[in-house]
Amino acid sequence: MMLDRRDLLHATAAALALGTASGRADAGSLGESPPGSAPPGVRDFDFFFGVWTVEHRKLKARMVGSRDWETFSGETTCRPLMNGLANYNDSVSRHAGQVGRGVGIRAFNAGDGTWADWYLSASAPSSIDKPGIGRFAAGIGTFLSDDVFQGRPIKVRGVFTNIRPGLAQWEQAFSADEGKSWETNWIMRYTRVRELPSDT
Repeated sequence: MMLDRRDLLHATAAALALGTASGRADAGSLGESPPGSAPPGVRDFDFFFGVWTVEHRKLKARMVGSRDWETFSGETTCRPLMNGLANYNDSVSRHAGQVGRGVGIRAFNAGDGTWADWYLSASAPSSIDKPGIGRFAAGIGTFLSDDVFQGRPIKVRGVFTNIRPGLAQWEQAFSADEGKSWETNWIMRYTRVRELPSDT
């Protein structure tokens, strides 16, 4: 089911509420900044606005030492919200004869300069992943969260890297030893199809 813009706004509001309740995002800090005083980091996701094709490379089994990867394709469209203080990307993927849909949602915390990064899947529309919290440094965005995978606590790391005009990459990794070692289990390589009009 394709989400329309009103649904996405509701999803974003729900994500922000979850972040505030967990102490990870300060909704009050998302207010407008005075002209000419945009906080550092607020434009870090501007590179992502537009329409992209996506090449997925994903481990078939996670946290078992597997090296068996599968590949599939998709598309995503990223748009700003709240004058750039938040954004979402509406994604579709095609894998094993099935069509998957999901929405990535991000919001900026001007209080500490971090971003919160959530994912809402159409296969689980009544819940949303815990946000990864992080920032960009030297052109690389790193986002961390705590989660549970198959009954055991893990750390989750999402990294935006290889950001160049018309290209970008995202990698997901899990750690079961408090970040001492990481298993990369999903890589998305983005190629821009077109930019969006500035008024979208």
